[in-house]
Amino acid sequence: MILVISVCREKLHELEFVKPVEKILRDNFLTKNYKDVTQEDLNSAEKVIICGTSLRDFEYLEHLGNFSWIKDFPKPVLGICAGMQIIGLTFGSEISNGVYIGTHFGNFSEVFANKFFDEGETVQEVYYLHKKIVGLPEGFEKLNEGLSYPTAFKHGEKEIYGVLFHPEVLNRELIEKFVEGFKTN
Repeated sequence: MILVISVCREKLHELEFVKPVEKILRDNFLTKNYKDVTQEDLNSAEKVIICGTSLRDFEYLEHLGNFSWIKDFPKPVLGICAGMQIIGLTFGSEISNGVYIGTHFGNFSEVFANKFFDEGETVQEVYYLHKKIVGLPEGFEKLNEGLSYPTAFKHGEKEIYGVLFHPEVLNRELIEKFVEGFKTN
């Protein structure tokens, strides 16, 4: 089972930020708001996806304690936009203002591209919708090139990934490959 975590303050916003991820997954997932996630949910999950939220919704920043489990979680995690910010902050990084709305051609590392993009293309058109960026936490690898800040990163020892862009919009294969890969038995 894939645990899909919503960080949306407003249930209506889940139609834009959570529902598209659910549609990609099709089945075998459980969606919970971050305030309602239990240890049993985490134990039952094979993988976790932390979805993004709307441009003016920063409530999750006031509840980072709800994500303290990430540091010791032994299973794969993918953070999308706000989810990436949460991962970065949980591992000691800092957040700053950085508005970007729209599509952009991002240049990604070959290892990341081979793992998550069809045909391993390192240049990908991606969709951004954010007002905040997060720095690279200690022990993480930046997976994009060209920008001073990370738009994709990975924990150095665990399968914990963050992407600042929204793969549910233009890069659904990233979510599909995240779910298909990293078999945990």
